[in-house]
Amino acid sequence: QVQLVESGGGLVQAGGSLRLSCAASGRTFSTYSVGWFRQAPGKEREFVGGISWSSGDTAYPDSVKGRFTISRDNAKNTVYLQMNSLRPEDTAVYYCAARRLTIATMWNEYNYWGQGTQVTVSS
Repeated sequence: QVQLVESGGGLVQAGGSLRLSCAASGRTFSTYSVGWFRQAPGKEREFVGGISWSSGDTAYPDSVKGRFTISRDNAKNTVYLQMNSLRPEDTAVYYCAARRLTIATMWNEYNYWGQGTQVTVSS
């Protein structure tokens, strides 16, 4: 069984930065990929990036490319989402999720989810 716990959300002004963490436990993650998603009220869950645990390869949608960066710390079994130049439209609950093998962009391709952390960007 895989457990994921997000932290680091909060309130920030537009243009500011936040770093979210996703601490993983329960398995060896060398064959997993971790994705970050967000969901705003009334909207579908949206992919904001992912990382392959083994290779470190990352993928981002155009909406966050150049502003968001995903990294991992193997020793801590933790994946980070660094968010810069935040905008009010980035306001959402952010989730990390894990799946075997490759990064996927659809939320229903992930098997394990954290509880989510709220990010609010004020204008």
